[in-house]
Order: sequence, then C-alpha cells, then structure tokens
Amino acid sequence: MEWIKVTIYTISEGIDIICDKLYDIGFCNTQIEDEAEFTEFLEDNKKYWDYVDDELIESKKGETKVIIYIENNQSALDQINSVKGMIESLKPADNLGTLNVETDGINEEDWANNWKAYFKPIEIGEKILIQPEWEKYQGKTDRIVFTVNPGLTFGTGTHNSTKLCIAELEKVINNSTNMIDIGCGSGILSIISLLLGAKDAVALDIDPNSVHVAYENAKMNNVDQDKYHVYSGDILSDKQLLQKISDKKYDVVAANIVADVIIALLPTVKNIIAENGTFICSGIINERLPDVLSAMDKQSITINHTVTDGEWSAVVCDF
Repeated sequence: MEWIKVTIYTISEGIDIICDKLYDIGFCNTQIEDEAEFTEFLEDNKKYWDYVDDELIESKKGETKVIIYIENNQSALDQINSVKGMIESLKPADNLGTLNVETDGINEEDWANNWKAYFKPIEIGEKILIQPEWEKYQGKTDRIVFTVNPGLTFGTGTHNSTKLCIAELEKVINNSTNMIDIGCGSGILSIISLLLGAKDAVALDIDPNSVHVAYENAKMNNVDQDKYHVYSGDILSDKQLLQKISDKKYDVVAANIVADVIIALLPTVKNIIAENGTFICSGIINERLPDVLSAMDKQSITINHTVTDGEWSAVVCDF
C-alpha cells in the first residue's frame, strides 16, 4: 500500500483548529510537529539529556506542521483537494500561519497525470455512469453517461459522499427542476442534474478554479450553456453573490460539503428553496451526523431520511 504525505504549515495556535477541520472531512489521525512545543520539552527535561542529536533539532525547526497520510488510490485526488479546499476556507482567518499545503514525494505536474490510472468508469445509483475523459467505457450501457475531467478540483464522483448525492438526485430531478449545487467542485452534481433532465442549474464554489473546470465539464457533456451558471464565492459572507442567486427559488438544493458548513447554510437554504423542494446534503462523517440532525431540528427542517456509505452520511430534507 502506497501513501501520500500531506503537510499543512501553520503555527501553534492553528493546530487545534486545523485538526478539527480535518476531522470534519474524515481525517481522524494527524501527526503534529510543533517547534515551540519541542523546544519547551527539551528545556523542561534538560536533566535527562546528556546529548540531543543536532539533526533532530534541525528537523524540528521552522513552522509548525500538521501532517496526514492519504492512501494512493482512485479517491486520493478528491481527498487531497478536499484538504486544500478546507485550508482555502481558513485563509481569511488571522494568525494561523502560511497555511501552505505540501504533498511529499509527488511532483504536482506528475500527480496531475499519474492519479488518472486509478480513475476508471464507475456506475452510480440506478441511472448514472461516470467515465473519465481519457478512458471510455468498454461495452454497451443504457445509463446516462457523464464524462468528467476534474482537473485539480474536488470531484471525480468516486468519493462516497458524492455517490450518495447522485443516488438521491436521481429520485427527485425532473424536467421542471431548478437546482443549485453549493460547493460544486468540478460541477458533478449540477451537470448530472441537467443530464437527468433538470430545467436549469446553478453551481457555486469558493475555489475560483471550479468555475472554469465546471464549464469545461458541462461543454464536454453537451450541456446547454443557457441552462448552466457557475459562480465563485462564499455564499455565507458574499452578500452580492447571495443576491445574485436568490432571484428565484430552487426545487432542489444540493450541498456536498462538511458538517459545519452545512449547519451554517441551513438558514440560507430555507430562504432559497422552493415550496415542496428537496435539500440533499452530504460530506458528513458519521460522527457528525447527530450535530447536523440537531441543527436541522432547531431550524424546524423536516428530515425525510438519511443514508450512509462507509464512514459518510447524507441527509434528505423536505420543504
């Protein structure tokens, strides 16, 4: 088994914040390297040390690091990009250090191509077949084929949380559906909704790269550009963006993000969703599901059902 080492550079005060956020996106095991803590440890225990290796001291110098390891498989790209997306959302915060993210042993340009070997055509739900742009499905299928090149954004469709959302979208999308995907990544959920027959779709993401990637994937799947609109920004803080997408109500709202963001989004969802609409949210690790359900109860949101896949859960709500 091969592993990818992902290092996040921060400061001592950022350790708990970053570890909590990593936990929210499914990374429970972290390794911490904190120069201040190591120096304090040496000072407090001088009487026990006759000699401390200079190389060890040198290795602990520099910024504090939070380190995780990701298995090098077909979902590695999605996991790496979920980490980068989470860190990007922290950038405006004060006093958390540089928040640079490094992937050890991997050249970014090489990785952009090498990971493709793990991404194969995959059937999801009852109607969808996802195939990478560079590897066509061998054989006949009566499924709706969605062709994707995620670039360096989140979204190959292989992540458990994405599969949960797609399976639920199949049940509610029809030719009169207006849908919005909050946290769209490569545009998977919104484009698949259009392929399923949705009237139109809006997609949002805090990562500016998502706009270009989502439009490229839409073009690749012959989506009518008049039916598809992609925006970059934080709907929770960008009032202009919120106003732009609030000119109509949405029959389906999808959010494949993380528990804390879903909880924060609930009042906004209530304002933009249509009467008798459906809210599908995923990206929730099982341990955080009770927090999400509790927040929905406080907002008087009707929970239709929950579904799980491995360590991940999705919630479907009726309005």
